[in-house]
Amino acid sequence: MGLEPSASCGIGLNTALTPEQRERYQNEDVIRGLLTSCRTIAIVGLSSDPQKASYFVASYLQYAGYRIIPVTPRSGEILGCPSYPTLAAVPEKIDLVDVFRPAGEVSGLVDQAVAVGAKAIWTQLRIVDFAAADKALAAGLKVVMDKCVKMEHGRYHGGLHSAGMNTEILSARRSRLPGEKE
Repeated sequence: MGLEPSASCGIGLNTALTPEQRERYQNEDVIRGLLTSCRTIAIVGLSSDPQKASYFVASYLQYAGYRIIPVTPRSGEILGCPSYPTLAAVPEKIDLVDVFRPAGEVSGLVDQAVAVGAKAIWTQLRIVDFAAADKALAAGLKVVMDKCVKMEHGRYHGGLHSAGMNTEILSARRSRLPGEKE
């Protein structure tokens, strides 16, 4: 049983996806590339309730330096950012569409993401729609499905181990808070 020559090992997180599906929809190179290249993230289904997962993820990403755009039917502000009812209503370029909505809504969100020129669509844990993911890939979008963007960011940027989670990434580097000097 040998390990691939990589700095990390895959974390299955009890996903129902097969190894072939994980390679297609949870590819580590795609995930790292998106976390590095995408700076503006529209979070569809972002709640204003601090107890909800979407709020927690958004506040983490905002703290990590990403521009967060709430997309929810409710008007107002979330985390100090104006919210919009649809992706089409967002007046700026969107890099990544992060989905906190039921799987049955993903296909329509893929259509909206393509229409606004997003680079990628990411569905959170347990949100799985293979047909919608394949439609996004066919339209040229990068796709991550059934993964948490916050957990993946923390995993690749050294933040999960401080919360007691095994990131399965070996590093001698001590993680630093944003703005902390080395």
